[in-house]
Amino acid sequence: MTVTLADVAHRAQVSPATVSRVLNGNYPVAAATRERVLRAVKDLDYVVNGPASALAASTSSLVGILVNDIADPFFGIMASAAQAQISGAEGTPGAIGGEKLAVVCNTGGSPERELTYLTLLQRQRAAAVILTGGAIEDPDHSAAVAAKLARLAEAGTRIVLCGRPPLPPSAGSPVTATLSFDNRAGARRLTGHLLALGHTRIGYVAGPAERTTTRHRLEGHRAALAAAGVADDPARTLHGAFDRASGIAAATRLLDAEPGLTAVVAANDTIALGVCTAARARGLRVPEDLSVAGFDDLPSATDTVPALTTVRLPLIEAGARAGLLAVTRETSHGPDGVETVPAELVVRGSTGAIRGA
Repeated sequence: MTVTLADVAHRAQVSPATVSRVLNGNYPVAAATRERVLRAVKDLDYVVNGPASALAASTSSLVGILVNDIADPFFGIMASAAQAQISGAEGTPGAIGGEKLAVVCNTGGSPERELTYLTLLQRQRAAAVILTGGAIEDPDHSAAVAAKLARLAEAGTRIVLCGRPPLPPSAGSPVTATLSFDNRAGARRLTGHLLALGHTRIGYVAGPAERTTTRHRLEGHRAALAAAGVADDPARTLHGAFDRASGIAAATRLLDAEPGLTAVVAANDTIALGVCTAARARGLRVPEDLSVAGFDDLPSATDTVPALTTVRLPLIEAGARAGLLAVTRETSHGPDGVETVPAELVVRGSTGAIRGA
């Protein structure tokens, strides 16, 4: 149920006019009264309707696409494909309303910024919201996001998760559709490929520890080791950002600590490129001296020498699918609104059999 100005006034024990004055800032209000009103606004999660205030029962033509880092090709590819699908959806069978304006919201990986964008999109009565990439594994933040999504859904906003795990059952069902990447299975195949080549001393460069994508890919890696009877040495796993600098720093530390490593798995392709750079800096050849593997199959994966062994996620297709689900009445093909996006092992020149194997 949508929270009204009268609800805030009742909670703060003031008149609706006083609430309006506090929110508009156009009339002096006692400091204690102002604090009480703002506390009620926060407690009730009330948002001003903005330009859509006169259309309380409808949504706008705005679609928000939330990404962690628009400079990261992983997010840029999905956002671009979603935006193209949304822009061309008018006239598509099942399209909701007319032409839509797709806006990319770059959170920079900040939990606070993610919540701020959701509030702003709620205020604008967005027609749809697409959240891309892994979620932050923090119970308080997860609960706050679920509450925001519930408010959006109550107002008629379609919610699509793309590359993000489903919300927990306790969050209810505010999400229209979920496109969930099969990160565990992809990582298990990737490490299994290296094990089949004879590698047992394998380093792993993970992403940020608090991200679901990081945990799921690391779980797949460890599952492959366990299935092969290879001990998982925690010292061989390092966490960092999903960027090239992290790959260089982590690979340097791993190889300094254990020069006998024969392979390194990276949590994404960008990290893997940094690992290759660190290997070359110490005179190691890829894959003769060190096999390197990534994840995602970004365009740059085929431009390296040698080309990168990786796990392909269909980012363009997933982004376009998310855009379609956001602006049409089409529903998910998967059970409980969840579609699993497959992860495909792609073997290229950066991995090879261990010497002597």
